[in-house]
Amino acid sequence: MDANPIPIVQLPLFVYGEPVKNIDELFPVVWKATEQLTAPDAISRQRGIDALLEMGAQKVSPLVAYMIATCLNDPDLYIRRRVAFILAELITSEQNGRHIPEEVRTTVNNTLHNMRESTVYGLIEVAITDPLADQAIYHIFNACPYVGKYLGDMIAQWKNPVLVRQKAIYFIGLVGYLEALPVLERLLIRLEARQSEQYAMSFAPPAVKADDDLLPYLRIAINQLNAR
Repeated sequence: MDANPIPIVQLPLFVYGEPVKNIDELFPVVWKATEQLTAPDAISRQRGIDALLEMGAQKVSPLVAYMIATCLNDPDLYIRRRVAFILAELITSEQNGRHIPEEVRTTVNNTLHNMRESTVYGLIEVAITDPLADQAIYHIFNACPYVGKYLGDMIAQWKNPVLVRQKAIYFIGLVGYLEALPVLERLLIRLEARQSEQYAMSFAPPAVKADDDLLPYLRIAINQLNAR
């Protein structure tokens, strides 16, 4: 147990538009909570997020919002899931009738714009675990112009689990990555041809037959893209 827990207080500093009070006392609390995001254990990182959310720091501090955004790469799936919801709220929602400050929104969007394929893969894992996260992940993917290519690459890699490839296809159709349409169409043609061969050869290996589970996802996504 941590002998020096992070104090959980509602800071006047982070009530947007209100006067700053006791600023010299407030910054150390935020600083310590932000440092917890880099802790080696997931529990400490979770507690850091807890403290920052309790203070509302992510809603007004671009630096805090950026540090939380870096946790999309966290090795812990449940932290990635939580951060996805936080970031989606920052780039889409209003708080108490006020927009999130533009500096915060811009910082988060700029960070998401430069997502790498490993981050996208990690969010696909989140979506597989919790379909309720799909909407938040949709907004995050929509902020990065490279996600369509990353998802297309995931689909084309046969070594990836079927669930990962299914979810990648799903998000291509949902977000509307038209650049990935040729990838989907080629894969659909290949799998349909293979399926036809399997009907004639019932001894086809199970590993090949498992790819048939992609077919309904491909057809739906292709229809969604063609309807745009």
